[in-house]
Amino acid sequence: MVDFKDRVAVITGAGGGLGREHALLLAGLGAAVVVNDLGGSVDGTGAASSAADAVVAEIVAAGGAAVAEYSSVATPDGGAAIARKALDEFGRLDVVINNAGILRDKSFANMEEDQVTAVLDVHLRGAFWVTRAAWPHMREQSYGRVLMTSSASGAMGNFGQSNYGAAKMGLIGLMNVLKLEGAKYNIKVNAIAPIAVTRMTEELLGSFGITADQFGPQAVSPAVAYLTSESCDLTGEIWSVGGGSVSRIFVGLTDGFFKHPVNDGQLATEDVVENLELIRDTANYLIPASNQDEFQKLGAKLLA
Repeated sequence: MVDFKDRVAVITGAGGGLGREHALLLAGLGAAVVVNDLGGSVDGTGAASSAADAVVAEIVAAGGAAVAEYSSVATPDGGAAIARKALDEFGRLDVVINNAGILRDKSFANMEEDQVTAVLDVHLRGAFWVTRAAWPHMREQSYGRVLMTSSASGAMGNFGQSNYGAAKMGLIGLMNVLKLEGAKYNIKVNAIAPIAVTRMTEELLGSFGITADQFGPQAVSPAVAYLTSESCDLTGEIWSVGGGSVSRIFVGLTDGFFKHPVNDGQLATEDVVENLELIRDTANYLIPASNQDEFQKLGAKLLA
């Protein structure tokens, strides 16, 4: 059974959309929730307390425990304040769901500096600062669950979202390091790539004919609940979630082409050109858990 009794969860960007659904579900499963939301617009400008307050009111009215927090995730001070709210109000911090996000889409050729900086600050640095503030407490209690909200725009690409895609794939890199550093402390770190119609995505997804009835944010939260629960033993996973579907996204390493640098001579450009099909052949592949797996694969060939 998945439950969050005696657990405290911080959820950023929880004043609406995906974050709100995560907060409502985890609270319903017993978590005390810090509902963080700056209350700004989709592009990150402005601020208001009403969004976070409304979600807290929903949770409390249903008999749950929640407090609002309004800091921006984009600074170290903001991240520290969010973690401190959980500790001050509930005495511990068990779960961090990095969900806060903004959009400033534009084609790469027309991308301005502020559009890059703002998106990286909220998505990538924001997850970094909030998680960093929670990390020492998770290590001390030998328990933690961290979830990154990535995107297919990073893992697979999407026109006009070079800033967003770079930030979202950066979160995968952060996850991959933290899954290793958190392993001996029972800290599991995973990621989702959600597909959901929210305030941020309604224009984009609407252009593909996708509706909220098909891809509502509530269809994502059950997977989030599992990945952030004590029942979850997985770490380093990336799941595509939406519209009733849950699938794993992974990085694969092909067996590729190998030329022994001592026995057969150094790799030449001609070798690469002549073996493109073998280099790219996905018939046999490895899903590496870390870069050590890549070295082990190569080592076996060098020592054969």
